[in-house]
Amino acid sequence: MRIEEIAAELGKALKEDARLVELEAARKAYEESEELRTLMTEYEVNQKAIEFEAAKPESEELLLKIQNRLDEIYDKIMEHPVFVRLNTAQAEVNAYMETINNIITFNITGELPTSCTHDCSSCGGSCNH
Repeated sequence: MRIEEIAAELGKALKEDARLVELEAARKAYEESEELRTLMTEYEVNQKAIEFEAAKPESEELLLKIQNRLDEIYDKIMEHPVFVRLNTAQAEVNAYMETINNIITFNITGELPTSCTHDCSSCGGSCNH
């Protein structure tokens, strides 16, 4: 049971880490963004329209128009500050969790994880090489 208790404590400590706090705030902002919700809905509608029109043999011009609009919406979503914030926060949490996993793996096996590139950018310096 000791390992489970340590894991629970680790989880509680991680939940309080600034990276995870930021991720939760970014998720909330994403969920509350009416503008992003509208863009995502429009994106989905245009994707379905492409699928529908692709089945028609003489719809190339319309397909091109829909694809161009889809590309515009995609760019707006990807550049939206709320979406950028969420992606950035998620990437930072993913990198941090990989660092935590690398530390655990190293302490179990005594070997550096294969993701170590020896410049410490992939492990956050946890490999101690």
